[in-house]
Amino acid sequence: MDVTLIDRRNYHLFQPLLYQVATAGLSPAQIASPIRRIVSRQRNVTVLMEKVVGVDKERREVVTSGRRIPFDYLIIGTGARHAYFGNDNWEEFAPGLKKIDEATEIRRRILLAFEKAEATEDESERRRLLTFVVVGGGPTGVEMAGAIAELAHRTIIADFRHINPAQTKIILVEAGTRILTSFPEHLSASAMRQLAKLGVTVTTEAAVTSCDAQGITLKGGDRIEAATIIWAAGVMASPAGKWLDAACDRAGRVIVDATLRPPGCDTIFVIGDTAAVTDANGVVVPGVAPAAKQMGHFAALSILEHLANKTPEMFRYRNYGNLATIGRKAAVADFGRFTLSGFLAWLIWGFAHIWFLIGFRNRLVVFLDWIMAYLTFERGARLITGGEN
Repeated sequence: MDVTLIDRRNYHLFQPLLYQVATAGLSPAQIASPIRRIVSRQRNVTVLMEKVVGVDKERREVVTSGRRIPFDYLIIGTGARHAYFGNDNWEEFAPGLKKIDEATEIRRRILLAFEKAEATEDESERRRLLTFVVVGGGPTGVEMAGAIAELAHRTIIADFRHINPAQTKIILVEAGTRILTSFPEHLSASAMRQLAKLGVTVTTEAAVTSCDAQGITLKGGDRIEAATIIWAAGVMASPAGKWLDAACDRAGRVIVDATLRPPGCDTIFVIGDTAAVTDANGVVVPGVAPAAKQMGHFAALSILEHLANKTPEMFRYRNYGNLATIGRKAAVADFGRFTLSGFLAWLIWGFAHIWFLIGFRNRLVVFLDWIMAYLTFERGARLITGGEN
């Protein structure tokens, strides 16, 4: 069996740790690995760095910007990007966090805000520069807010002479009634308390109605002046639904059955954040990395069963737990029958994320970096790169 792997980039990215790149905790190379190196020992795998622009179902061809690639079976796992709910012009002022380029841009904006605050003589401008807003109270937003707080209040506390980074304001804005809605309510409350200890102000039931270079406006007219805004409030699937001319949900995810196939597409599987799935047990599968891994494994086995003329199984999602880190020694963990918060949850989160990094070198380097950061509060990737200052 020959396998062709198509990606518009040459690396595999471990997205759960992107926020660490955005807050100068890790460098991009520590959470990404070249695809060709990952599959170098699999002689039947061909890697193509191409941008997919469509799928011809009738001719069984993947259409890229430069060629047509035939297939017998196709697995689509093209992921998702951040959504601005019809206000795409906000992206200029409030970047999301799905790619390495976005993480390094956010890092640049965060660090540059401190540098500009150090240089300005205008006290009101200094306050604006030292105000950071994170929009969205899901795991990404919570992790970003906590990491910025640690950076400002611990890591760079002694680095400046004219500003006091401890006076930095970090505001987490959530449109719903609570943060971390995928967790039980008591863990949401625990996360709120842990964020407060880090110096993060959490504002719930506060939908953003406008966003510009000077800050954001909330429903009701409240205004927050901030130089740095980070968007973590919603996702939109890739255009795979248009490629397949398939039914999609409100987030643009292709609606598939428990075999992970769209109706009428016996040889096409859609997985991960690209798919809206209700499994064989009636469980709505969440858009998280463990679910995507399980779907990828299931799709590969389904192809092998189809080739062997076996009746395909139905996909059943196994929930091994839900984790979110908040900061140093602060996290929440939901394992269904029992839950954890605080230091023990943080340890479990750390070991789980190191374990799923690709490559021994990345695991070792990240582990050593985290040990050093734990002992010294140091973040070694505080580089301002790219863009115009």
